[in-house]
Amino acid sequence: RAVEIGELYGVPIHVRSSFNDRVGTMIVGQVPMEDRQRVRGIAQEKNVAKITVLGVKDRPGVAASIFEPLGAAGISVDVIVQNVGHSGRTDLTFSVAESDLKAAEKLVRAAAKKVAARRVSSAGGIAKLSIVGTGMLGMPGIAGRMFRALAEAGINIEMISTSEIRITCLVSRDQVEKGVRVLHKAFDLDVE
Repeated sequence: RAVEIGELYGVPIHVRSSFNDRVGTMIVGQVPMEDRQRVRGIAQEKNVAKITVLGVKDRPGVAASIFEPLGAAGISVDVIVQNVGHSGRTDLTFSVAESDLKAAEKLVRAAAKKVAARRVSSAGGIAKLSIVGTGMLGMPGIAGRMFRALAEAGINIEMISTSEIRITCLVSRDQVEKGVRVLHKAFDLDVE
C-alpha cells in the first residue's frame, strides 16, 4: 500500500533490509514516455510470401477452416489482414515463409473450396520490414512517420501489422535493404 501512495504522489521509496547494511532498491517514478526513445531498431526478414483468399463468405468458422490445416502441417502464419466488404464477403491475406509457400498454397486451395471462396492467389519475393521498440501503440505518429519515410523513398507497402512493440510492413524483397536504411535515418538510428 505504501508503494501505491508513493507512486500516486511521486515520492521515491528506498527499500532496504533491516538485517544488513546493503544499499537496497530505490523505487522512483517512471521516465516520461516522451523521454524514452520509442523505436530501438529495425528488423527485416527476406524470405516471405503471401497468400490471399478472395471472396470468402463472412461467417464464423471460415478463418479456422483456412488456418487449421496450415497449423496441422506445421506451417506458421504471420501477418494477417482481413477486409470485410459490404457484399457479405471478405478477403483474407496472410504471410508465410517462402519455403512453405507451395505446401501452404495447396492446403489453402483445398480449404478455400470447402468455404466457397472465389479465388486464391499467392506471391513470393516479399520481405517483412519492421520497426521495433516500446509502447509504440501509445505514441501517436510513429506509424505515420514510418509510412511517410517509406513512401518518400518510393517503397510500396503491401500489408501492415502492428503490436505494442512492433510495426511490420510487407514490401517487395528488392526494396527491403533500401527500406532499412530509410527507416534507420527516419528514426535517428544511424550509427555515427
